[in-house]
Amino acid sequence: MKHLKLKSLALLITVSFAISSCTSTRTALFDQYSYEKTIELKVEATKLMSKATTPYNSHKEEVETLLLNIEKLVEYEKNKPNNEITFEMWKVLNDKEKNLLSAFFKRWETKGTLSPVFLDASKKQVLDALDLLIQYESKKDNESRDALLELINLNT
Repeated sequence: MKHLKLKSLALLITVSFAISSCTSTRTALFDQYSYEKTIELKVEATKLMSKATTPYNSHKEEVETLLLNIEKLVEYEKNKPNNEITFEMWKVLNDKEKNLLSAFFKRWETKGTLSPVFLDASKKQVLDALDLLIQYESKKDNESRDALLELINLNT
């Protein structure tokens, strides 16, 4: 009887540790909507960024629409449970003071037009960040999480 109680206690302790460790490292499950919207916004951003060698005023409405759609997705991501990493990355992308998407559009607005060299470098940086976000959303694995966290940390 004593042996059975010890086994039960050991099992209870093991299950408790497993549950507590899982709750501390929770990650939001795959979300088809987030995945599709991120891809959609990447395609739209790529197309719009490519126009930055032309006057900003000619594309102001397109930029504002894209930024509004990003704000909507940020709000969606903010309210998903266990979604801190994705939410933080969207905040970085949407921050006009960082060196990613919204900051690119702010600079384009300020300068009027951007040089092809600056455009190419910025576009690569933004698209790499969006690719990491897409990978993380599709895989939800440690490798893609760590890559995304590294990028977030570099930009905070």
